[in-house]
Amino acid sequence: MRTLISTAFVSLDGVVEAPGGEPGYRNSGWTFKDVEFLPEAFEIKGREQREAGAMLLGRVSYQAFSPVWPGMEEFAEYKSMPKYVVSTTLTEAGLVSDWGETTILRSLDEVAALKATEGGPIIVHGSAALNRSLSDAGLIDRYHLLVFPLLLGAGKRLFSTTDKDAQKLKLVEHEAYANGIQKNVFDVVR
Repeated sequence: MRTLISTAFVSLDGVVEAPGGEPGYRNSGWTFKDVEFLPEAFEIKGREQREAGAMLLGRVSYQAFSPVWPGMEEFAEYKSMPKYVVSTTLTEAGLVSDWGETTILRSLDEVAALKATEGGPIIVHGSAALNRSLSDAGLIDRYHLLVFPLLLGAGKRLFSTTDKDAQKLKLVEHEAYANGIQKNVFDVVR
C-alpha cells in the first residue's frame, strides 16, 4: 500500500489558493510577497521530490502546473516521475507532452486502486478540491504543511467542511522558522 501525502502551502486560516501568484485572487502570490524567503523553511519540498514515487493532481492544478513546472530547474525531479490527474473532463489531448508519463484517473476508486499498487509515496500538490474529496474518502495518509503566518480570509481551503467524524492526526515532524513559517508533518491516525 502506497502512502498518499497531501503537501501544501497554507495560511493560518486554511487558505491554499494562489500561493505562487495565480491570477484572479485578491491575495495572489502570498507566499512570496508577504513572508521573507528563508531557504531552510522549504527543505521539505526538495525532500518530497526525492522520496515521492508519483504525483497526483486535480485537473485545475495540472493545467496550472503542466505548462510551467516541466521547464523549472527546482522541479526537475518531478519531470520523469509518473503523474496522475483526477478528472472527469480532461482528455488525453489536454495533456502536455514534455512532462513525462501522465495518466488520467476518473474517480476516487481509481485513486484507491493506485494506492494499492507497489511503489513509493504519492504526493498531492495544490488541488484543493481534490484534497477535500480525498480526505472525505479517507485516502490521505499524511500531511506536509508549510503554515504561513497570514490570515487571508477568502480563498479555497485545504480542509473539507463536511460534517463528519473527527479525524485524528499525529504530529511526526515540526519546526518553526524565523520568518514565522511553521512546518507541520502529520500522519493520519486510523
